[in-house]
Amino acid sequence: MIVNCVAYEKGRRLQDIQTHEIVDYLGAPDRFVWVALHNPDEEEMATFQKVFDLHELAVEDALNGHQRPKVEEYGEALFMVMHMITMCDDQLETGQVAVFAGPGYVLSVRLHPGRGFAEVRQRCEHEPKLLRHGPAFVLYALMDTIVDRYFPVIEALQAELESIEDEIFVRGTARRSLERLYKLKRQTMKLKHAAMPLGEATAHLFGGRVPALCRKTREYFRDVYDHLHRIESAVDTIREMTITAIQVNLSMVAIDEGEVHKRLAAWAAIFAVATILAGIWGMNFVHMPELDWRLGYPLALLVMGGTCGLLYQRFRRAGWL
Repeated sequence: MIVNCVAYEKGRRLQDIQTHEIVDYLGAPDRFVWVALHNPDEEEMATFQKVFDLHELAVEDALNGHQRPKVEEYGEALFMVMHMITMCDDQLETGQVAVFAGPGYVLSVRLHPGRGFAEVRQRCEHEPKLLRHGPAFVLYALMDTIVDRYFPVIEALQAELESIEDEIFVRGTARRSLERLYKLKRQTMKLKHAAMPLGEATAHLFGGRVPALCRKTREYFRDVYDHLHRIESAVDTIREMTITAIQVNLSMVAIDEGEVHKRLAAWAAIFAVATILAGIWGMNFVHMPELDWRLGYPLALLVMGGTCGLLYQRFRRAGWL
Protein backbone atom coordinates (compact mmCIF):
# COMPACT_ATOMS: atom_id res chain seq x y z
CA MET A 1 0.00 0.00 0.00
CA ILE A 2 1.33 3.43 -0.95
CA VAL A 3 1.37 5.76 2.04
CA ASN A 4 2.96 8.77 0.32
CA CYS A 5 4.49 9.58 -3.02
CA VAL A 6 5.89 13.12 -3.06
CA ALA A 7 8.27 15.05 -5.30
CA TYR A 8 10.82 17.51 -3.84
CA GLU A 9 13.03 20.15 -5.42
CA LYS A 10 15.85 22.01 -3.66
CA GLY A 11 14.65 20.79 -0.31
CA ARG A 12 11.06 21.93 -0.76
CA ARG A 13 7.95 19.92 -1.38
CA LEU A 14 6.55 20.23 -4.88
CA GLN A 15 3.44 18.06 -4.87
CA ASP A 16 2.00 14.61 -4.40
CA ILE A 17 2.38 12.59 -7.55
CA GLN A 18 1.08 9.34 -8.98
CA THR A 19 3.23 6.31 -9.62
CA HIS A 20 3.22 6.79 -13.38
CA GLU A 21 4.46 10.39 -12.91
CA ILE A 22 7.61 9.43 -11.02
CA VAL A 23 9.63 9.00 -14.22
CA ASP A 24 9.07 12.67 -15.08
CA TYR A 25 10.91 13.76 -11.92
CA LEU A 26 13.85 11.37 -12.07
CA GLY A 27 17.14 12.62 -13.44
CA ALA A 28 16.40 16.31 -12.87
CA PRO A 29 19.05 18.16 -10.78
CA ASP A 30 18.09 19.01 -7.18
CA ARG A 31 14.97 16.88 -7.47
CA PHE A 32 14.04 13.60 -5.87
CA VAL A 33 10.97 11.50 -5.19
CA TRP A 34 10.18 10.05 -1.78
CA VAL A 35 7.84 7.06 -1.76
CA ALA A 36 6.63 5.31 1.40
CA LEU A 37 5.07 1.83 1.26
CA HIS A 38 3.42 -0.24 3.98
CA ASN A 39 3.16 -4.02 3.61
CA PRO A 40 3.39 -3.98 -0.20
CA ASP A 41 2.69 -7.09 -2.24
CA GLU A 42 5.00 -8.53 -4.89
CA GLU A 43 3.13 -6.83 -7.72
CA GLU A 44 3.45 -3.42 -6.12
CA MET A 45 7.15 -3.94 -5.43
CA ALA A 46 7.68 -5.08 -9.01
CA THR A 47 6.24 -1.78 -10.22
CA PHE A 48 8.71 0.28 -8.19
CA GLN A 49 11.53 -2.10 -9.03
CA LYS A 50 11.00 -1.22 -12.65
CA VAL A 51 10.58 2.52 -12.01
CA PHE A 52 13.71 2.90 -9.83
CA ASP A 53 15.73 0.06 -11.41
CA LEU A 54 16.11 -1.74 -8.08
CA HIS A 55 18.21 -4.86 -7.76
CA GLU A 56 16.13 -8.02 -7.57
CA LEU A 57 18.04 -9.35 -4.52
CA ALA A 58 17.36 -6.15 -2.59
CA VAL A 59 13.68 -6.30 -3.53
CA GLU A 60 13.50 -9.89 -2.32
CA ASP A 61 15.08 -8.89 1.02
CA ALA A 62 12.67 -5.96 1.37
CA LEU A 63 9.69 -8.29 1.07
CA ASN A 64 11.19 -10.75 3.57
CA GLY A 65 10.45 -9.47 7.07
CA HIS A 66 13.22 -11.42 8.83
CA GLN A 67 16.36 -9.77 7.53
CA ARG A 68 19.33 -8.83 9.71
CA PRO A 69 19.96 -5.04 9.86
CA LYS A 70 22.47 -4.23 7.14
CA VAL A 71 23.52 -1.79 4.42
CA GLU A 72 24.39 -2.83 0.88
CA GLU A 73 25.58 -0.92 -2.16
CA TYR A 74 24.21 -1.48 -5.62
CA GLY A 75 26.11 0.85 -7.89
CA GLU A 76 25.29 4.40 -6.76
CA ALA A 77 22.28 3.22 -4.77
CA LEU A 78 22.06 2.04 -1.18
CA PHE A 79 19.81 -0.58 0.33
CA MET A 80 19.38 -0.56 4.11
CA VAL A 81 17.41 -2.80 6.45
CA MET A 82 16.48 -1.69 9.97
CA HIS A 83 14.35 -3.17 12.73
CA MET A 84 11.58 -1.18 14.40
CA ILE A 85 11.15 -2.02 18.08
CA THR A 86 8.54 -0.40 20.30
CA MET A 87 7.09 -1.24 23.71
CA CYS A 88 3.34 -1.78 23.90
CA ASP A 89 1.64 -3.12 27.05
CA ASP A 90 4.89 -4.64 28.36
CA GLN A 91 5.38 -6.45 25.06
CA LEU A 92 7.95 -5.68 22.36
CA GLU A 93 6.48 -5.07 18.93
CA THR A 94 8.91 -5.60 16.09
CA GLY A 95 8.85 -4.64 12.46
CA GLN A 96 11.18 -4.06 9.56
CA VAL A 97 11.96 -1.01 7.47
CA ALA A 98 13.83 -1.38 4.21
CA VAL A 99 15.07 1.78 2.51
CA PHE A 100 16.22 2.13 -1.09
CA ALA A 101 18.11 5.38 -1.64
CA GLY A 102 19.69 6.43 -4.89
CA PRO A 103 20.20 9.48 -7.08
CA GLY A 104 16.79 11.09 -7.28
CA TYR A 105 14.71 8.74 -5.17
CA VAL A 106 14.00 7.28 -1.73
CA LEU A 107 11.74 4.26 -1.31
CA SER A 108 10.91 3.13 2.22
CA VAL A 109 9.16 -0.21 2.75
CA ARG A 110 7.61 -0.81 6.18
CA LEU A 111 6.55 -4.33 7.08
CA HIS A 112 4.31 -5.50 9.92
CA PRO A 113 2.30 -3.31 12.31
CA GLY A 114 4.07 -0.40 13.89
CA ARG A 115 4.27 3.34 14.02
CA GLY A 116 4.57 5.13 10.73
CA PHE A 117 6.95 7.91 9.81
CA ALA A 118 4.66 10.85 9.17
CA GLU A 119 6.62 12.93 11.69
CA VAL A 120 9.83 12.18 9.79
CA ARG A 121 8.42 13.63 6.60
CA GLN A 122 7.17 16.68 8.52
CA ARG A 123 10.56 17.14 10.16
CA CYS A 124 12.35 16.99 6.81
CA GLU A 125 9.93 19.39 5.16
CA HIS A 126 10.46 21.89 8.01
CA GLU A 127 14.23 21.80 7.40
CA PRO A 128 14.58 22.59 3.68
CA LYS A 129 18.27 23.49 4.00
CA LEU A 130 19.02 20.00 5.20
CA LEU A 131 16.55 18.33 2.88
CA ARG A 132 18.53 19.84 -0.05
CA HIS A 133 21.05 17.05 0.63
CA GLY A 134 18.43 14.85 -0.96
CA PRO A 135 17.92 11.11 -0.43
CA ALA A 136 20.91 10.81 1.94
CA PHE A 137 19.31 13.16 4.45
CA VAL A 138 15.99 11.29 4.21
CA LEU A 139 17.85 8.05 4.92
CA TYR A 140 19.48 9.70 7.93
CA ALA A 141 16.14 11.05 9.20
CA LEU A 142 14.54 7.60 9.00
CA MET A 143 17.50 5.99 10.76
CA ASP A 144 17.59 8.67 13.44
CA THR A 145 13.88 8.24 14.19
CA ILE A 146 14.10 4.46 14.39
CA VAL A 147 17.11 4.65 16.70
CA ASP A 148 15.47 7.32 18.89
CA ARG A 149 12.50 4.98 19.36
CA TYR A 150 14.88 2.50 20.98
CA PHE A 151 15.47 4.82 23.94
CA PRO A 152 11.94 4.51 25.43
CA VAL A 153 12.35 0.74 25.14
CA ILE A 154 15.61 0.98 27.09
CA GLU A 155 13.88 3.03 29.78
CA ALA A 156 11.02 0.52 30.00
CA LEU A 157 13.47 -2.39 30.35
CA GLN A 158 15.41 -0.55 33.05
CA ALA A 159 12.21 0.20 34.94
CA GLU A 160 11.18 -3.45 34.72
CA LEU A 161 14.57 -4.55 36.03
CA GLU A 162 14.34 -2.18 38.99
CA SER A 163 10.85 -3.48 39.76
CA ILE A 164 12.07 -7.08 39.72
CA GLU A 165 15.05 -6.23 41.93
CA ASP A 166 12.70 -4.79 44.54
CA GLU A 167 10.70 -8.03 44.48
CA ILE A 168 13.57 -10.54 44.59
CA PHE A 169 13.97 -10.39 48.39
CA VAL A 170 10.24 -10.74 49.08
CA ARG A 171 9.50 -14.25 50.30
CA GLY A 172 7.32 -16.33 48.01
CA THR A 173 8.02 -14.37 44.80
CA ALA A 174 11.00 -16.38 43.52
CA ARG A 175 9.19 -18.19 40.69
CA ARG A 176 7.42 -15.09 39.43
CA SER A 177 10.63 -13.05 39.60
CA LEU A 178 12.51 -15.71 37.66
CA GLU A 179 9.87 -15.76 34.92
CA ARG A 180 10.01 -11.96 34.64
CA LEU A 181 13.81 -11.99 34.53
CA TYR A 182 13.91 -14.51 31.68
CA LYS A 183 11.31 -12.50 29.78
CA LEU A 184 13.39 -9.36 30.34
CA LYS A 185 16.49 -11.15 29.10
CA ARG A 186 14.73 -12.20 25.89
CA GLN A 187 13.52 -8.66 25.28
CA THR A 188 16.99 -7.26 25.90
CA MET A 189 18.54 -9.67 23.43
CA LYS A 190 15.91 -8.76 20.84
CA LEU A 191 16.88 -5.10 21.17
CA LYS A 192 20.58 -6.01 21.03
CA HIS A 193 20.06 -7.98 17.81
CA ALA A 194 18.47 -4.88 16.29
CA ALA A 195 20.97 -2.27 17.50
CA MET A 196 24.33 -4.02 17.19
CA PRO A 197 24.18 -4.94 13.45
CA LEU A 198 22.69 -1.55 12.68
CA GLY A 199 25.66 0.11 14.38
CA GLU A 200 28.04 -1.94 12.26
CA ALA A 201 26.14 -0.95 9.11
CA THR A 202 26.02 2.73 10.08
CA ALA A 203 29.81 2.80 10.53
CA HIS A 204 30.18 2.22 6.78
CA LEU A 205 28.27 5.42 6.03
CA PHE A 206 30.73 7.82 7.66
CA GLY A 207 34.06 6.02 8.02
CA GLY A 208 36.47 4.54 5.51
CA ARG A 209 35.19 4.39 1.95
CA VAL A 210 31.95 6.30 2.30
CA PRO A 211 29.32 5.69 -0.42
CA ALA A 212 29.08 8.63 -2.82
CA LEU A 213 25.45 9.23 -1.83
CA CYS A 214 26.42 9.89 1.82
CA ARG A 215 29.63 11.91 1.49
CA LYS A 216 27.97 15.23 2.28
CA THR A 217 26.01 13.83 5.21
CA ARG A 218 28.57 11.63 6.94
CA GLU A 219 28.46 13.79 10.11
CA TYR A 220 24.77 12.99 10.53
CA PHE A 221 25.36 9.26 10.24
CA ARG A 222 28.14 9.55 12.81
CA ASP A 223 25.57 11.07 15.19
CA VAL A 224 23.29 8.06 14.65
CA TYR A 225 26.24 5.78 15.33
CA ASP A 226 26.90 7.56 18.64
CA HIS A 227 23.29 6.99 19.66
CA LEU A 228 23.54 3.33 18.75
CA HIS A 229 26.75 3.02 20.77
CA ARG A 230 24.92 4.41 23.81
CA ILE A 231 22.07 1.97 23.25
CA GLU A 232 24.46 -0.98 22.96
CA SER A 233 26.17 0.05 26.21
CA ALA A 234 22.81 0.35 27.98
CA VAL A 235 21.68 -3.02 26.62
CA ASP A 236 24.89 -4.69 27.80
CA THR A 237 24.43 -3.15 31.25
CA ILE A 238 20.82 -4.36 31.49
CA ARG A 239 21.85 -7.81 30.30
CA GLU A 240 24.65 -8.10 32.88
CA MET A 241 22.36 -6.86 35.66
CA THR A 242 19.67 -9.32 34.55
CA ILE A 243 22.11 -12.23 34.70
CA THR A 244 23.23 -11.07 38.15
CA ALA A 245 19.61 -10.77 39.28
CA ILE A 246 18.90 -14.31 38.02
CA GLN A 247 21.85 -15.60 40.04
CA VAL A 248 20.70 -13.72 43.14
CA ASN A 249 17.16 -15.04 42.64
CA LEU A 250 18.42 -18.62 42.39
CA SER A 251 20.52 -18.05 45.52
CA MET A 252 17.43 -16.83 47.36
CA VAL A 253 15.60 -19.97 46.22
CA ALA A 254 18.45 -22.11 47.57
CA ILE A 255 18.41 -20.19 50.86
CA ASP A 256 14.63 -20.66 51.20
CA GLU A 257 15.00 -24.36 50.48
CA GLY A 258 17.76 -24.57 53.11
CA GLU A 259 15.46 -22.93 55.65
CA VAL A 260 12.74 -25.45 54.86
CA HIS A 261 15.18 -28.34 55.17
CA LYS A 262 16.36 -27.06 58.56
CA ARG A 263 12.78 -26.81 59.84
CA LEU A 264 11.99 -30.31 58.63
CA ALA A 265 15.17 -31.66 60.20
CA ALA A 266 14.40 -29.96 63.53
CA TRP A 267 10.85 -31.31 63.68
CA ALA A 268 12.08 -34.74 62.64
CA ALA A 269 14.60 -34.71 65.52
CA ILE A 270 11.93 -33.68 68.02
CA PHE A 271 9.49 -36.39 66.94
CA ALA A 272 12.32 -38.93 66.74
CA VAL A 273 13.03 -38.51 70.47
CA ALA A 274 9.34 -38.85 71.31
CA THR A 275 9.13 -41.92 69.08
CA ILE A 276 12.13 -43.54 70.81
CA LEU A 277 10.71 -42.98 74.31
CA ALA A 278 7.26 -44.18 73.28
CA GLY A 279 8.81 -47.24 71.69
CA ILE A 280 10.75 -48.11 74.84
CA TRP A 281 7.70 -47.82 77.11
CA GLY A 282 5.54 -49.59 74.62
CA MET A 283 7.50 -52.85 74.61
CA ASN A 284 5.54 -54.12 77.71
CA PHE A 285 8.19 -56.49 79.03
CA VAL A 286 7.38 -58.28 82.34
CA HIS A 287 10.35 -56.93 84.20
CA MET A 288 9.65 -53.24 83.71
CA PRO A 289 8.96 -51.87 87.19
CA GLU A 290 7.53 -48.61 85.91
CA LEU A 291 4.63 -50.51 84.41
CA ASP A 292 3.21 -51.05 87.92
CA TRP A 293 3.63 -47.46 89.02
CA ARG A 294 0.47 -45.43 89.40
CA LEU A 295 2.33 -42.35 88.09
CA GLY A 296 4.20 -44.24 85.33
CA TYR A 297 1.97 -43.10 82.45
CA PRO A 298 1.88 -39.39 83.42
CA LEU A 299 5.62 -39.52 84.12
CA ALA A 300 6.33 -41.01 80.70
CA LEU A 301 4.27 -38.28 79.01
CA LEU A 302 6.06 -35.64 81.08
CA VAL A 303 9.49 -36.98 80.11
CA MET A 304 8.55 -37.06 76.41
CA GLY A 305 6.96 -33.61 76.51
CA GLY A 306 9.86 -32.12 78.47
CA THR A 307 12.43 -33.61 76.11
CA CYS A 308 10.57 -32.36 73.04
CA GLY A 309 10.15 -28.92 74.62
CA LEU A 310 13.87 -28.74 75.42
CA LEU A 311 14.80 -29.65 71.84
CA TYR A 312 12.31 -27.12 70.51
CA GLN A 313 13.94 -24.35 72.57
CA ARG A 314 17.41 -25.36 71.40
CA PHE A 315 16.40 -25.37 67.74
CA ARG A 316 14.56 -22.08 68.24
CA ARG A 317 17.66 -20.40 69.61
CA ALA A 318 19.72 -21.82 66.74
CA GLY A 319 17.34 -20.25 64.24
CA TRP A 320 16.10 -23.52 62.78
CA LEU A 321 12.52 -22.95 63.93
